[in-house]
Order: sequence, then structure tokens, then C-alpha cells
Amino acid sequence: MITKKKEDLPIHIKFRNSQNPSATFDLLKLKDLFSRAYVDHSPYDLHLVEFYIILFIEKGKGKHTIDFKTYDYNEGSVLTIRKDQIHRFHKNDSVVGSALLCKDDFLISYLEKLEALKSLHLFNEVLADPKIQLSKTVATEVSEIIQRISLEYFKVQDAYSLGIIRSELHILITKLYRIKFKRSNLSDDKKYLSEFISLQNLVEEKVTTTNKVKDYAQMLGVSTKTLNNICRAIVNKTAKEFIDDICTNQIKRLLINTSLSIKEIAYATGFEETTNFYKYFKRQLNLTPEQFRTGTK
Repeated sequence: MITKKKEDLPIHIKFRNSQNPSATFDLLKLKDLFSRAYVDHSPYDLHLVEFYIILFIEKGKGKHTIDFKTYDYNEGSVLTIRKDQIHRFHKNDSVVGSALLCKDDFLISYLEKLEALKSLHLFNEVLADPKIQLSKTVATEVSEIIQRISLEYFKVQDAYSLGIIRSELHILITKLYRIKFKRSNLSDDKKYLSEFISLQNLVEEKVTTTNKVKDYAQMLGVSTKTLNNICRAIVNKTAKEFIDDICTNQIKRLLINTSLSIKEIAYATGFEETTNFYKYFKRQLNLTPEQFRTGTK
């Protein structure tokens, strides 16, 4: 049995709203975020968030890292960060923008099922790129929505404010969803989309237990052929390739976001033999676990 020390655990950032502790939504100006003093964690180090984030850039240029990929942004850029993703800020005091933070219950508690799925799909990096570059017209519309949210959140603050904020956020998400999924040629009525989401959720939950296609086919009550058809239709990959992508990402998160040894990470991600873990990781990335860990620090 491997006993994990506190410093070995992934850096999880829980949702905390110092202004309104009972709220499950928060709005931060990037200039305030960059000017804060941090004690328990640094936003400039990779960390895993337990909530959803929308970053909107009004002015300036910079970078933001999401799950080991660094995105350049500029005026009119939007970045969406899903719950349980790893990300980090790159400090830039010249950037003007906002970070909208919310828990999933704030997003979906009052929505119809289809609308709730749209909200969650917006943040799904497997379905579409986390970065959206808005036209000037749409960037202005988004800026106006955020200004109205800011007014309710910081100034009005009455019994109706959170309901209005939720409605404004729903409008914002729907606008962004429309742009993102038109560009990625993906829609809610696309064949196999709901089945793919079910598979994705299952793999993310069970991948440290099994990475075998037949096991997931059995859990979902379909054939392995159908599972391959589902993955090819949505992400143009075989089911095995898709499962391996998620498994590799879980390993990468532990390599970067914990001080666990390679042997401990192998055990934690379902590999009984460290040599098999090495072979698997090298086959996926053409790097050893140590090379990946050192290269991304």
C-alpha cells in the first residue's frame, strides 16, 4: 500500500468566493488576479481546478496554459477551462480582461436537459479547442454581457442579482457555444454525440482501473465495433486511441502536479509493472516519464 503525503497529492483548487461565501459564481478582473499575493498556491504554477472558468480578453496579448498546451491570446480571445483540467496563468500586468468562475450547479441547476448539456459541452476540450477568437462585433457583445454581470455582482447585489447573473451567463455560454461548435462542425443532433459523452465520462472515471475497449463496450452495453464507430464519428479516432489519450493525460497530470515517484504513478494509474508503464508512456509520447516531467517544469 502506497501512502501519499500531502505534497504528493495533486494541487486541487476548490471554489472559494471571499465576497459572497454562499455563491457558486465569481467574477475576477485579471488585473486584480495578477496583483494578489498568494499563500497556499500560485496561479502561475499548474493546478487542477474544481470549477469552470471562462477567460475573456479585452485588451493586450498574453499566454495561458491548459492541460500542457500553451495558447496565445489577444483582444477578443476567449478561453474555456473545464472542471478537473490543469491550467496556469502567465502573469501579464498589461492585459485587461475578466475571469468568470462557476460551479456546475450554478450552470445547470435551472436549465432544461438539452441546455444543460450545451453548457457543459462548451467546456469540453475533446469536442473543440478551448480557445475561441471572436470578431469585433461579438467581442463587443460579450464585453457588454460581462459589464452587466459585473454591475449586478459588484453594485446592485440584491435578491435578484444572482438570478440575473445566471441568465446573463446562460446567454454568454449559448453565444460562445454557437461559435465554437459551428467552427468545429459539431452539433447536438450529430449522430453518436450523446453516446460519446457517456463514454468520455466513463473513461475519465474508470481509466485507472481499465483501458480495454471491450470493458467499456460491456459497461455501455454496446459492441466494440459500435464503440469504434462512436469515436470515429466524433473525434476521428479509434476507441483505443481515445481511451489511451485520456489515460495518458491522467498520467501527465500526476507527473506534473504531484511529487509522486514514477513507480507510485504507475501504480496509481493501473499499471502493476513499472516496465509496462514505461513502455506505454514512451509509445504514446515518444518520451520517458522523467523526460516529460523535467521538460514541462
